[in-house]
Amino acid sequence: MSASKDYTVDCDTHGRQVGAIVCRHIINAKDRVVGFVENSDDPNDLQAWCDACEAMFLREGEITEAFEAFCDMGVVCTDCYKTYKARHSKP
Repeated sequence: MSASKDYTVDCDTHGRQVGAIVCRHIINAKDRVVGFVENSDDPNDLQAWCDACEAMFLREGEITEAFEAFCDMGVVCTDCYKTYKARHSKP
């Protein structure tokens, strides 16, 4: 579940940018904060999931098929990633 540094995405809002990976819970959350857990030590490999995905990961003990299905990861641009991070990070 890694985003390549060279992978680009065409964002309707921000144009062509480097891609980042987030779970669908983050993408689909409206006005509620779902948490934001970053999952890479590499600052150029942006990937995150919500608190529910983190709990599932801890229960599974690793990235399993069930975990991947639960997360249903999606690709977003780096600006959208930053927006999601600001919106869903808990103080």
